[in-house]
Amino acid sequence: MCSPISGSESVGEAADKNAVGDMAKEKMPAEEDRGRIDNWVTHLTTQSQPIGHRDAIQGLRGLTKTSSINRDYIARKGAIPVVVEVLKDSHEPEVKKHAVTLLLNLSITATLKGTIMAAGAVEPIVEVLKHGDNEARENAAAALFSLSAKGANGVVIGNTDAIPALVQLLIDGTRRGKLDAATAIFDLCICNENKARAVEAGVIPPLVRLLTDKNLRMVDHALSTLALLAVHRQGQAEIGRVNALPILVDLVAESNPQNRENAACVLLELCSNDPNNVYNATKLGLCGALGELASTGTAKARRKAKKLLEIFRHAQHLTGPPGARSI
Repeated sequence: MCSPISGSESVGEAADKNAVGDMAKEKMPAEEDRGRIDNWVTHLTTQSQPIGHRDAIQGLRGLTKTSSINRDYIARKGAIPVVVEVLKDSHEPEVKKHAVTLLLNLSITATLKGTIMAAGAVEPIVEVLKHGDNEARENAAAALFSLSAKGANGVVIGNTDAIPALVQLLIDGTRRGKLDAATAIFDLCICNENKARAVEAGVIPPLVRLLTDKNLRMVDHALSTLALLAVHRQGQAEIGRVNALPILVDLVAESNPQNRENAACVLLELCSNDPNNVYNATKLGLCGALGELASTGTAKARRKAKKLLEIFRHAQHLTGPPGARSI
């Protein structure tokens, strides 16, 4: 039967040829890599038994670390849902670690993030974040950060146990783990829905501790996240409860421009909504540091400093607000 497409081919034959043509237009991996990928993906998709899964997942992990061509090719072969199933079903910690790292590598390609999310990857990644070894937890946190970079994904991730697990990694992880956790938490907290979740999960105390830990060198990460959370009422209350005000005042006077800016952002939120904070910040000598920041800080820092100074000017007639709580 003739098809209107060619007059001699069936529709199915024409579609097959078009598909082959589309595949040819895509950049292909080197021949040796392509053969390995084909064998490993075939093994994962045809073997129901987990024997050999470790070698296949580990091999794919290695080929996706730096090559976007390999990442795209693996996705085109339909491997992502299969890798997610292996991550869900495997009882071997090493296989889970390789699988979560493979998904991290694949997620570097922006067009693959949606495929990974649609395959249901978030919850098994969170399980690795909770129960894996240090490397596995770190790579799981990095994978969540990478996936959250696409805005709508942040809400989906926030609806799982990801945020409490990230907070736990922030508390007890290695420096790299803390860094991966802080980065992921920051990105997730860009979504308003996740700010309350992070505060309720206990993120404020470890962030404040990082402000005074010179060995970890994570003051900038902690401050940027606190600046996000300070716009939320629960975040403001918790920052005040852990007595962060003296630390923030000291940071306004330090040398790092970005840290001074973020400290001023947090202080502005705290002082705009609580006269006790205005009173206590004045006692701590914030006005002097703000005067200097208003003239030498970044453009944003200067704006924040001037707003804070205006708040203090309005409060000058007060010797102490009703019920003032000294620090």
